[in-house]
Amino acid sequence: MNAVTPLSQHGYNSGGLRTARDSEYDIFSRVTRLLRQASPRGDNPDTIQAVQKNTELWTLLAFDLAEPGNALPEETKAGLISLAGFAVRHGQAVMAGAAVTAPLIDINLSIMRGLRGEVGA
Repeated sequence: MNAVTPLSQHGYNSGGLRTARDSEYDIFSRVTRLLRQASPRGDNPDTIQAVQKNTELWTLLAFDLAEPGNALPEETKAGLISLAGFAVRHGQAVMAGAAVTAPLIDINLSIMRGLRGEVGA
């Protein structure tokens, strides 16, 4: 199962109507769904795969944030890069059996609320 399958493969035609923010929300939603459907502990293949997808997402996000052309405010970039570091480290702890996925899910849901512009995100 690929957490970032293009929408066109699900019968949706983007037709240029989706924004970058919509795409980011969709990817976070897919990865978060994998985390929620898996066991909270990294003692099975589904959880390991979900945590790996989450790690890939946050790693890609961190690289994008570090790009010189990224237009986000410096404070926002720094905060997101810090979250990325936590997500990767915590994911490693989940896979080692020393933590559960709940904090990863909570962070992703918070990011999703922010991408939707919800108050208090």
